[in-house]
Amino acid sequence: MKTKSIRRDKVNIITLGCSKNMVDSEVLSGQLLANGIEVAHESTKRGSNIVVVNTCGFIDKAREESVNSILEQVALKKEGALDKVYVTGCLSQRYRDELEKEIPEVDAWYGTMEMPLLLKKLNADYKVELLGERLLSTPQHYAYLKISEGCNRTCSFCAIPLMRGVHNSRPIEAIVEEAGRLVRMGVKEVMLIAQELTYYGLDIYKKRALPELLNRLADLKGLEWIRLHYAYPSKFPLEILDVMRDRENICNYLDMPLQHASNAMLKAMKRQITRSEMTELIYAIREKVPGICIRTTLIAGFPGEREADVEEMKEFLTEHRFDRVGIFTYSHEEGTSAYGLKDDVPAETKESRAREIMELQQDISYEKNQEKIGKIFKTMVDKKESGRYIGRTEFDSVEVDNEVIIHSPLPLKTGGFVSVKMTKAYDFDLEGEVVASE
Repeated sequence: MKTKSIRRDKVNIITLGCSKNMVDSEVLSGQLLANGIEVAHESTKRGSNIVVVNTCGFIDKAREESVNSILEQVALKKEGALDKVYVTGCLSQRYRDELEKEIPEVDAWYGTMEMPLLLKKLNADYKVELLGERLLSTPQHYAYLKISEGCNRTCSFCAIPLMRGVHNSRPIEAIVEEAGRLVRMGVKEVMLIAQELTYYGLDIYKKRALPELLNRLADLKGLEWIRLHYAYPSKFPLEILDVMRDRENICNYLDMPLQHASNAMLKAMKRQITRSEMTELIYAIREKVPGICIRTTLIAGFPGEREADVEEMKEFLTEHRFDRVGIFTYSHEEGTSAYGLKDDVPAETKESRAREIMELQQDISYEKNQEKIGKIFKTMVDKKESGRYIGRTEFDSVEVDNEVIIHSPLPLKTGGFVSVKMTKAYDFDLEGEVVASE
């Protein structure tokens, strides 16, 4: 007698947008795996019958990419290659009603805080006891560590609070426990992420608790690097820098988006800080942690931006010579307070201004990299690519910063550390030879 075989579900998760989305996808993967459901992350094979698209809705380009990805999966469903397509994340949170009408082929839509509902749809139980457990989609030696969700800031251009809600800190104990679990999995570096790091703890401890959290994390044996992303400059708690300076495994690296340098633009953006106050802060940071790498992000083409404002931004970059700079063109976001302003800078002007800024930063980056030639840096080996080893120093975060091309006469271990003497420098990358390894 023949028995009918029932194909088990296999889920493929596609992640778009920022590292916070990646963490959400990793948590979802861990939950599915704990429920006995086979799961893959961004698999290019066609073995999965269910796809979950974790979307980004931050700016127009990200929304376009998310919608295109959803449409690609819907097309596969129509071909019979997929049984179900589910959508979650920021885009779904913000535009669910409109998207349901425009793309009815999607089987269900979920917001940023609706993972238990998504799991139920996938015939899985949300296991509270697994909080903090994840199936890493990054290489095993580094991971992102989310310390809070949401944001209480009121920046006029930003739609994040509309999608992620108000600031919600995770307890220190939970974060340290998760970090310890990551270390036991082989993670050497954690990158602390939040919409706004410096606000951490104000909601649950009634004080800024990031210094305490950093000290607790720095005590973890085997955690070689701790990196800070997304600090808000207004009322910046300088005690964070004392911990950074005193603890060897906290990278001398700070990602602090400033967004602009013109007082008129800073006021219009509701950044709660002036150019002179930012200048004082930068000097204070560099005095407290000599040699610190400061990464910042800027916006070109905010409503009302004039050529004079762009020149101020250039002057500011020339004065402070940031190690790393990224720039976005302004995106007119419905629901933000800036949406009431006229989006009066043409798209091509936004793009040309962004290029001007990056050309200036390219020169600064080249000059700063040239200063590293002949010096030795502790370097993490990230991967082997095209027969070459690629790594990073403590001054470089994954994907957004410099890479180091490492020359070694002996095989190197991915995730290991080597001492590299820099021999060549380019605009955004370095090249060097191993002089010592772990």
